[in-house]
Amino acid sequence: MGVQIGATPDAGFDDPLGMLKDCHRRIEQFLGILCLVAERGRGRALTEEESAAVQAAVIYFHVGGQRHNADEEESLFPRMRATGDTEDTGELEHEHRDAAVLHARVEELYAEWMALGALDAGNRDELAAATEGLKRLYAAHIEREETVVFPRAARTLGADAIAEMGREFKARRA
Repeated sequence: MGVQIGATPDAGFDDPLGMLKDCHRRIEQFLGILCLVAERGRGRALTEEESAAVQAAVIYFHVGGQRHNADEEESLFPRMRATGDTEDTGELEHEHRDAAVLHARVEELYAEWMALGALDAGNRDELAAATEGLKRLYAAHIEREETVVFPRAARTLGADAIAEMGREFKARRA
């Protein structure tokens, strides 16, 4: 991601919950690209700029998105369950799987669009539905995590557990 003057810096490994929120902003940004290109490009070939933006978004979800899910599923959720807090985590993990299925289809449709220069009407409609499905899924998912799950984790997990999460996040990026 480029540096933006005046922007708040991303959270570091000493603030893993902040890192998860920062990742949500990137998810929203790259999902916005997938949705916008699907909407604006209907019925024509993608421009080079649109293709490059879509490819960047796909790569982000393959790398950053999967790492984000691992941060939650391997570091955050198990610690919450260990405190007896099992509310939400199973459903959030299920939503990660639902998103992965939609992402796979979106990626296939975009690959076809770039290879053939166009999508037939049925595939255009399917791409629009899949990107809108991702948009709805992520909006609710992120809202629940940021307003319910992360604040609850900040209250119930001790400083040592949060610090260990940060070390695990760092190890995933090494």
